[in-house]
Amino acid sequence: MSGLRPVWLALALWGAVHPMYWFVTYLAQNDWSFGALIDAWYVNASTTGLTWDLTIAAVTLTVWIVAEVAVRRNWIALLAIPATFCIGVSCGLPLYLWFRSRPV
Repeated sequence: MSGLRPVWLALALWGAVHPMYWFVTYLAQNDWSFGALIDAWYVNASTTGLTWDLTIAAVTLTVWIVAEVAVRRNWIALLAIPATFCIGVSCGLPLYLWFRSRPV
């Protein structure tokens, strides 16, 4: 499994940088208004569905992380939770897999 570690880390970095580029671009165009960003998440049925899809995936990932950390005692893996909610599942999931695949 150690051969996948660089892949997980690369995907976590990509999942952090790529979405943040679009978030920062949007915020810069809208006077750094987080309210406008949140309003844009609910502008139509398509974006609302995507917002809920990602929210459910983030909650599911969080439950999985907490359950596995409780068993494996890999406390550093808890860092994937704030990465998930502050950046997105595209960063949090591969970051957790990177933490999880480290040699024991």
